[in-house]
Amino acid sequence: MALLSKPQLERYSRNLKLKDFSSGDQERLLRSRVLIIGAGGLGSPISLYLAANGVGNITIVESDKVELSNLQRQIVLDSVSLGRPKGETAKKRLEALNPDVKVKVIDGRFQKSNARKIVAEHDMVVDASDNFATKFLVNDACVLEGRPFSIGSCLSYHGQVSTYLPGKGPCYRCLFKDVKDGAVPTTAEAGILGSVPGIIGTIQATETIKVLLKKGVTLSGRLLLVDALEMDFQTVCFSRNEGCPACGTSPTVKLPK
Repeated sequence: MALLSKPQLERYSRNLKLKDFSSGDQERLLRSRVLIIGAGGLGSPISLYLAANGVGNITIVESDKVELSNLQRQIVLDSVSLGRPKGETAKKRLEALNPDVKVKVIDGRFQKSNARKIVAEHDMVVDASDNFATKFLVNDACVLEGRPFSIGSCLSYHGQVSTYLPGKGPCYRCLFKDVKDGAVPTTAEAGILGSVPGIIGTIQATETIKVLLKKGVTLSGRLLLVDALEMDFQTVCFSRNEGCPACGTSPTVKLPK
């Protein structure tokens, strides 16, 4: 196993000073493969903190281009990149932040035809999308491939996040029915405080690192609700639904390999 170099020992020194955090843990992060769906409000803090902490292989799925209205919260992007692909802009920023990190960009959508194949190539999946259809697809692909995943969402002054460990805990469909897009307003309609995705995305990044290193207690079976206006955090516990179409006793969800 390769040892950390001198520059790496300095770069990750604050990680290495943590109790129960070894050089082997840092090496594991450097070998890890994380898939992030989206490079927007949630994907920005997720990707920045994973790259800064030395998660060595990050794949970003993103099809949009940088717009001026993005920059109030999508901090991995910048004004110079207006009109350019978000994924490539994020890649440039992350690799400049940490040359140890290799960033792959899939310039397109995460969809049924490619979901399982992409998920299977990674150790952890982080959903940073802004629509229910993608979140349910992330859930289904991860359950079928047995990959841990995190799903976060936010709107206005509020956010929520949970971690899912297929085979060990409930999935997203155990918590939410197949909600259709349009059931809740978009950020373009209801607005969003720019720092709220930062709170939720940072939690998702932290959960990802814990899962990769098998440390601590995750949000599996717990939905964390954040009200930034009142600065109130609440946890709702939930369990596996035996009738769940994805992870229940008789699953019906299918996706092409």
